[in-house]
Amino acid sequence: MNRVILMGRLTRDPEVRYSQGERSMAITRYTLAVDRRGRRSQNQDGEQQTADFIPCVAFDRAGEFAEKYFHQGMRVLVSGRIQTGSYTNRDGQRVYTTEVIVDDQEFADSKNASAGGDSSYQQPYQPASRPAPSSAIGDGFMNIPDGVEDEGLPFN
Repeated sequence: MNRVILMGRLTRDPEVRYSQGERSMAITRYTLAVDRRGRRSQNQDGEQQTADFIPCVAFDRAGEFAEKYFHQGMRVLVSGRIQTGSYTNRDGQRVYTTEVIVDDQEFADSKNASAGGDSSYQQPYQPASRPAPSSAIGDGFMNIPDGVEDEGLPFN
């Protein structure tokens, strides 16, 4: 099974191109900086590397979505499959590629956090259309109206 799930931050704004032909299709590329867990490793310059940079490709509607809504620094959740390939560059050298072909993608931060708000604290979800009960007391529980027998309640 070839399945990958990543959560990381976009290193730059997605780049989109459109395919040629009868039906033009968006092909959007972006790179995710995905934090490593556990032991830190060193890169070629001897510096500590704490993230991997994963190239991702989204096609058609997913590509259009990424182009429209994703921007540099935003944290996103991506699932898809790993695809490898190779090509010969202008110097005649063989170049090997690895990228994630995106099946699903979504925002991993709240709108306020991704817009530059304080991402270290996120407000819990509060449904906007649900009014607070008028008979609520200070501890968050409702008062039981007079005349309701305890035996009728589903708990003791």
